[in-house]
Amino acid sequence: MQRKRVFISGRVQGVYFRVYTREAALGFGLRGWVRNLPDGRVEAVIEGEERQVEEMLKWCWQGSPSSRVDKVEVVAEPYQGEFEDFSITG
Repeated sequence: MQRKRVFISGRVQGVYFRVYTREAALGFGLRGWVRNLPDGRVEAVIEGEERQVEEMLKWCWQGSPSSRVDKVEVVAEPYQGEFEDFSITG
């Protein structure tokens, strides 16, 4: 099991990015959360099995249909298993 904190840059706010991220994460069987940041980026914390987390990271480069992803920063963190689902916050 692994945990990744992800920062996505580009046109990622106001394009339903968080909603699509939640749907994708749930489809991969992942847990965590996603939120908008004041600087225009989107941040997500993703936990789950390594293969599904890697698929989700690939998805982050695609994003929602109206988004434009310019950069995806990934930070590995210790797995904590603290989430029961995948939610939209902030």
